[in-house]
Amino acid sequence: MLTILKDMSLSALVAGFVAVLIGFASSVAIVFQAAQSAGADEGTIVSWIMALGFGMGATCFFLSLWYKTPIITAWSTPGAALLATSLGSISYAEAIGVFVFAGLLTLLTGISGLFDRVMRLVPLPLACAMLAGVLFKFGLAIFDAMTMDVFLVATMLVTYLVSKCFVPRYSVLFVLLVGVVIVLVRSDASLMGSIPFEMGAFVWVWPEWNVGALIGIGVPLYIVTMTSQNIPGVAVMRSSGYQTPVSPLISWTGLTSILLAPLGGFAFNLAAITAAICSGDGCHKDPSKRYIAGLSAGAFYGLAGLTGASVVALFSIFPATMVAALAGIALLGTIGMNLKSAMSEDVHREAALITFLVTVSGVSFLGIASAFWGILFGVICLLLSSIKRR
Repeated sequence: MLTILKDMSLSALVAGFVAVLIGFASSVAIVFQAAQSAGADEGTIVSWIMALGFGMGATCFFLSLWYKTPIITAWSTPGAALLATSLGSISYAEAIGVFVFAGLLTLLTGISGLFDRVMRLVPLPLACAMLAGVLFKFGLAIFDAMTMDVFLVATMLVTYLVSKCFVPRYSVLFVLLVGVVIVLVRSDASLMGSIPFEMGAFVWVWPEWNVGALIGIGVPLYIVTMTSQNIPGVAVMRSSGYQTPVSPLISWTGLTSILLAPLGGFAFNLAAITAAICSGDGCHKDPSKRYIAGLSAGAFYGLAGLTGASVVALFSIFPATMVAALAGIALLGTIGMNLKSAMSEDVHREAALITFLVTVSGVSFLGIASAFWGILFGVICLLLSSIKRR
């Protein structure tokens, strides 16, 4: 406990809060769509939010504490999008069976150590290029948002640039405060008072097994979660210099998915976007003290789960333009760092460039996300280049 208090910093606490804010505000609507597609009523949707909040909170907090590394987990946003279009033809109990099955596949992948061994074969410049490709659209989103709300986004961007010169560790905090102040000034003064802060309730449903759904939905859910979330999540850790064993992390997310699936915790995984916020220089100059951001994120995720029904109303205050700008600004340093690392070595530059371009393109084959194909194309390019050099 004394060590935690000694390592505590405002910038790390803010990084954890910003990660939770962006994680919830940017994609909670997709989770709602997935739950409604499964046939969930209002009370069951609240159970989903609570299960996801507690699951992410527990895994963030305890894994970060154990490994002294900022381990940030998340729900599978592409998985939620897949579920939103796939669950309409099966019962809610069969949907729970799908979640348990996908979690079991993830657990087996972690226990086998296969995922860790494969990721260690990927050169760091290619991992950095893939991560830069994943994050690139968030940087572009700053200026897309600016076309819709020039004053808000431009003020946030100027705040970042000025504070970066004088108080770089707290630049994201100032950006957040400026954004919140502008939003509240523009809004009705009674807006905050209209948010109902209340506890939710869990809804437990035992799984039922539909072989067709397990194969047709469960396997794709597992694949998109591994390729779209866990691969970039590992890249975040590696690019930040953390060599944390991956297999135990994958195993814990799989086990958490299995345990919380009956409550609506459909898929947990390593985060990429929010993890990048918590593992960069903006969080803390000392990498060994950035785990505090993981503890902070875990605590805030837990609070979000505790209030269940209220959290959505709270996050709905913030407009999409503010959330997009905040996410992009918080990730600017990480994008630049990964582009530099990806292109710094001549021997890897072309392969890294192909990895970056394929990932940015968003191309998807066989339902597998572009992050996977970017890595694959980059590795193939690297292998062919090594043959040529011989």
